[in-house]
Amino acid sequence: MSQPSHSTLEKTALSQVKRGQKRASYDKTTALDIIDAALMCHVAQTKNGQAFVTPTCHWREGDYFYWHAHSKARNVQGPIDEPEKVCINISLLDGLVLARSAMHHSVNYRSVTLFGVPELIEDKAEKVRQFKIFLDKVSPGRWEQLRPVNDTEIKATGLVRIKIAEASVKFRAEPPVDDEEDYSWPVWAGVMPLERTWGENQQDPRQEEHYPEPTPPKAF
Repeated sequence: MSQPSHSTLEKTALSQVKRGQKRASYDKTTALDIIDAALMCHVAQTKNGQAFVTPTCHWREGDYFYWHAHSKARNVQGPIDEPEKVCINISLLDGLVLARSAMHHSVNYRSVTLFGVPELIEDKAEKVRQFKIFLDKVSPGRWEQLRPVNDTEIKATGLVRIKIAEASVKFRAEPPVDDEEDYSWPVWAGVMPLERTWGENQQDPRQEEHYPEPTPPKAF
């Protein structure tokens, strides 16, 4: 992914972490690493006073965070019809933290929360270029092997982006933190790391020919 021009995220009334401030960071490079590593995000928005959260896949180019959906989908068209700042969260679970008391169990994780008013991308060539960037994230080199996208598909797919600026990072990467008197309690304590590996590919049952298997995304 191309790199941004500034190294610090905007700390605003929305993006500033209020609780657990020792786990907060406003380092842009850290945020970009998490965004690039994750394959899904959750887009939060409101409509007529009701909150909605929509999971979707995302990608990044430089200072911009992109996602797509059906052109009439709420998480793409909603904030365009009625301009509104959305909130997006990207989270990676890294491990379970097992302590000596139920109270101090936790998780090790990496998380980014972004705020911004979506910008609709309508230029046909730019939409196709971004679709390729997305596919290259999902499976590097696959775009060139596929049947080219057609005008109907391009029109049916909505594409929006927000600038990566007003945001914060929050993470935990440490062993259990127990009450001092509990460290001698006779139970195993520590971290159960989550190992991220891809399983064996499951070929489409309607595919009769054998073709080279796709390249998986980078480890996350």
